[in-house]
Amino acid sequence: MNALLSVSDKDGLNDFARGLDSLGVTIYATGGTERALRDAGVPVHALHELTGFTEMLDGRVKTLHPNVHAGILARRDEPRHLQELADRELKLIDLVVVNLYPFVDTVSSGAGHAEAIESIDIGGVTLLRAAAKNHDHVLPVVRPSDYPSVLAALKDRTGIPPSLRRHLAAVAFGHTAAYDAAIGEHLRDGQGTTPLPEDFTLGGRKLRDLRYGENPHQSAALYRTAQGGGLAEARQWQGLELSYNNLLDAQAAWSLVGDFSSVAVAIIKHANPCGVAVGSDPADAFDRALASDRRSAFGGIVAFNRPVDATVARNVVELFLEVVVAPSFDQSALEVFKARPKLRVLQPGPGPLQLALDARPITGGFLVQTVDHTGNTLGEARVVTAKAPDDATWKDLQFAWTVVKHVRSNAIVLAHQGATVGVGAGQMSRVEAVELAVHRAGPRAQGSVLA
Repeated sequence: MNALLSVSDKDGLNDFARGLDSLGVTIYATGGTERALRDAGVPVHALHELTGFTEMLDGRVKTLHPNVHAGILARRDEPRHLQELADRELKLIDLVVVNLYPFVDTVSSGAGHAEAIESIDIGGVTLLRAAAKNHDHVLPVVRPSDYPSVLAALKDRTGIPPSLRRHLAAVAFGHTAAYDAAIGEHLRDGQGTTPLPEDFTLGGRKLRDLRYGENPHQSAALYRTAQGGGLAEARQWQGLELSYNNLLDAQAAWSLVGDFSSVAVAIIKHANPCGVAVGSDPADAFDRALASDRRSAFGGIVAFNRPVDATVARNVVELFLEVVVAPSFDQSALEVFKARPKLRVLQPGPGPLQLALDARPITGGFLVQTVDHTGNTLGEARVVTAKAPDDATWKDLQFAWTVVKHVRSNAIVLAHQGATVGVGAGQMSRVEAVELAVHRAGPRAQGSVLA
């Protein structure tokens, strides 16, 4: 049995290769992988012993050779294939162990365009696809976490189960699909091309499993895109493990405050704002947002678009909240938060506060739309009444118009002096949405604006 190893992630490589060697597997490897195995004392052959060619073009061409791919793609149940290999004195390759150049990590590090391009793996993708296509005869192995199960299967005298072969092939094709999606996302980003291309691939790398989905009987996981950053890679300073609902609500809150250039605070519950306000400073904005609907804010998520200090933190810990999101926290604020050790304190990674696209699954496909930016300005608004709003009313209308786009339809927002006073969300009837907003506002509805 022959194996070809070419990995960027060396985790578990030496132990896996020693396991292969103990089973009598002949190991061939490319550049860095070969050196790592030799340094570890594992018997290994250089790939050029198969191809007759050393690496070319600064390593751009290593494995792209018929002597390699014929040995991977040959069907063992097809005598003509085996005869062709024999006629050319080529070897079968039964195990292809490849993980790709870390393109996503390179992009996330802030590398320039040229460096990112050099991190695009060509040969590795080709090897994986060839092995995965011929998985009835060849094992494609991508993840170091699969090394133990592969070794166990190779040791099993009953042979390698078809279920493992299909699993490994599915992992390989999924890996290369996500890899190509990340490259496409990177090349499209900021190029002014259509945001809705003819071929749309949603690719990501799993960061971790979540406790559960929207409900305890549902499974969920967090993935990151090529650009990363944002909430997907937020630094969690303290608190319980994040849930699926925590992240959804945190994104809703983060997107909402990101729509304001002035100091703003949003308190979210079940993806809807129960209180939003702008203010002279974060403490003032928080107090005004909380006053909008103190009862509904209990157990909610709060987001700030300015750094949080100890003064703000002391106000926050007086209320039971699930999550606090802000661009940064000073050390004194972090000390205050320790009074509520279960409170999740999140500092999103670099990147825009707003989403670029909104994707929703449907049976047989998915829908994609650009994100709604119409709430950011009332510059094109036309006054259709005899009396025009004064400057203060215009400011409140702009505020309410910005907030209402973040409320589930049918949606009504009542606002006064830069703060919500009543929110009617998710009602089947606009009339009932108004009634709910007015009910929540009570006497504060007097003099407010409606959006």
